[in-house]
Amino acid sequence: MKLNMGCGHNHKDGFVNVDSAPASGPDVVWDLEQTPWPWPDNAAEEVEFIHSLEHIGGDPKVFLAVMSELYRVCAPGAAVRIHVPHPRHDNFLNDPTHVRPITPEMLGLFDRALNDQWKAKGAANSPLAHYTGVDFVMESCGTVLDERYAAEMQAGRIDSAQLNEMIRSRNNVAMEYRIVLRARKAAA
Repeated sequence: MKLNMGCGHNHKDGFVNVDSAPASGPDVVWDLEQTPWPWPDNAAEEVEFIHSLEHIGGDPKVFLAVMSELYRVCAPGAAVRIHVPHPRHDNFLNDPTHVRPITPEMLGLFDRALNDQWKAKGAANSPLAHYTGVDFVMESCGTVLDERYAAEMQAGRIDSAQLNEMIRSRNNVAMEYRIVLRARKAAA
């Protein structure tokens, strides 16, 4: 099974399109903040949150429950594709339904191997994989640049170091993150 979570009007063939808004015509009407989800353990080989995860879990307990449910329904090795607006871009800031910034660093808190490293070092990072029983490894992470900065990079007027500093210190440089997580779990 493949799940397109928070699909809105962006339905995908071959996926179970899920949304809480019946007006969007999903295959399954479901509020993803309501757990447990209606799918069995290890059922999903692929899950997509394309501009939807930032709309879920304004309450930290709800967000942790969502991540636990996501892990539960993922088959071993399942891919979880996440596209979210960069939290320092107007696309994130101007939408009142965006309740949670999603960053690669935040998603790293759900990686058990990283949690183990932090624990061994006595680091203060929140070991959310340990607390929730999930284990997602980040397979890839890309940053989509705002058009102006993409053109500057392409023209060679700014280099990677300058760009990284701009992303850390300015709004509207990075437009979006595109992340792929893998569910790291033993075969059932």
